[in-house]
Amino acid sequence: MNEQQPPPPRLTLRASEEGPAVTDTLWAQVGGIETFERIVRAFYAGVREDPVLAPMYPDADWEGAIWRLRAFLEQYWGGPTTYSEQRGHPRLRMRHAPFPVTPDAKERWLKHMHAALDEAALPPMHDAAFRDYVERAALAMVNRFE
Repeated sequence: MNEQQPPPPRLTLRASEEGPAVTDTLWAQVGGIETFERIVRAFYAGVREDPVLAPMYPDADWEGAIWRLRAFLEQYWGGPTTYSEQRGHPRLRMRHAPFPVTPDAKERWLKHMHAALDEAALPPMHDAAFRDYVERAALAMVNRFE
């Protein structure tokens, strides 16, 4: 007698306990370009006033910096691939090598990014994923210990 086994349970990620299944990318789920623009502009508002980080950015290129970070984050989180189409592979460590990314600079960067994420008030699941990523990415960018 060959009894058929029931299929294993499937895990379905839902927006809430009884909400719809989550199938979109994080980028789409949190509001797309508008949300990422808001996060990045809030981030750079803090960076511009930071005595350690601000000098790493050319005064004439704040809008360029805003576009680059927004496009990178959007692509990472499942949005448009404009960053790679226009700039190639992100190569984050290589692109940051000329800048003194010390542990202090990393902590300052994270302070401004966390403040921007606080302002964006993403849903908890998305907020946790975003913060986990920026923590790991910031640590990976440290290139000087002086």
